[in-house]
Amino acid sequence: MVQGFGQLIRQARKDQGYSQRELAKLVDLDFTYLSKLENERADYPPKEGAIRLLAKHLELNAEELVFLAGRIPERDEALLKENYKAMPALFRRMRKDPDFAQKVFSMAHELAHGEMHNSQEITQSKNQED
Repeated sequence: MVQGFGQLIRQARKDQGYSQRELAKLVDLDFTYLSKLENERADYPPKEGAIRLLAKHLELNAEELVFLAGRIPERDEALLKENYKAMPALFRRMRKDPDFAQKVFSMAHELAHGEMHNSQEITQSKNQED
């Protein structure tokens, strides 16, 4: 089972040794709102900037955390708006055809690993040049 946003940040907060008050102060959130987030009782997800700060302090992947919170990263909004007519059809097809959805996500997973591998090669190359 996939952890929810609140479960993930609660576990990561505990793993990093932060109290709710400490973490809330670091990311400029009210600690009562952080508590609601962790308990999946918040009426709305935090803004992208707060999510990215949470990710930074909790050593989590910021982009994945933004999506898990139910937000669309600002940098991706334009792409979605440009393709707004195709998006409902894509999501309908993915809901109706789990095999198609699995293929889409498998390709995305492969792309993500390829990007990580390429960025590691670039970093290694730069380190060797220095």
